[in-house]
Amino acid sequence: MNYRHAFHAGNHADVFKHAALALVLEHLRAKPQPFAVLDTHAGLGAYDLESDEAQRSPEWRQGVARIFGRRLEAAPAYSDLIAALNPGGLKTCPGSPEIVRALLRQDDRLMACELHPADAEALKARYRGEPRVAVHHRDGYEAVGALVPPPERRGLVFIDPPFEQPDETDRLIGALTTGLKRWPSGIFMAWYPLKDRKTSGALAAAAQATPFPKALRAELSPFLWEENSLPGSGLLVCNAPWKLDEKLAALCEELSALLGNGSARWAVDPLTPA
Repeated sequence: MNYRHAFHAGNHADVFKHAALALVLEHLRAKPQPFAVLDTHAGLGAYDLESDEAQRSPEWRQGVARIFGRRLEAAPAYSDLIAALNPGGLKTCPGSPEIVRALLRQDDRLMACELHPADAEALKARYRGEPRVAVHHRDGYEAVGALVPPPERRGLVFIDPPFEQPDETDRLIGALTTGLKRWPSGIFMAWYPLKDRKTSGALAAAAQATPFPKALRAELSPFLWEENSLPGSGLLVCNAPWKLDEKLAALCEELSALLGNGSARWAVDPLTPA
């Protein structure tokens, strides 16, 4: 409960995972049937880059600032949203709830969970009067077992934990296992940091042992491991949409030229059969 994403909003990990999130949402929008999204660690929804927190730890300068003013060919919906939020210059960075909300259609829904009391209240205030968004002050991992499957039977569970607790990887694997049992056809996307290979390896092993359906792993490291406290991050996607691997590869290739210092590395790998 001590984690505040405002200190890290807009960094290179945010750019990668939020651009990928937009790709999955575009897939869901391609069919007329309504869909639902569960965002388990929603945060504030959007972040003021002129705030004290953002200025004290200006990680966004190495992230969203690097792509602002250009349209990403691999993820145009994401870069268009950033441009629309900042007509007078880069001042606001969208979090996952704002990205989802912007791409919802009339009958689609967002369930946003946030455990931090102040952030949950801020999130409720932000989306008060928005009938397509329900904000829950609750543990996001617990919400996976309680809120899926949604009545729509189409949609996404987006799990973006802070990775502050020693059991975070185990809780994430547990949530994925529970969620996929309750909603076998749902798309599940989980983010994780690349500070060492333990989390990446544990998630891959769990995906292959269970196995998780149509699981793929995408990792992007804009920095060499010894150059940055967070050199990169990864995504585990279960029930990955058709051709998402190709789209993520194109995204990683494009971001590799824009983020970091020229030493970026990336990989997109299937973990279980499509």
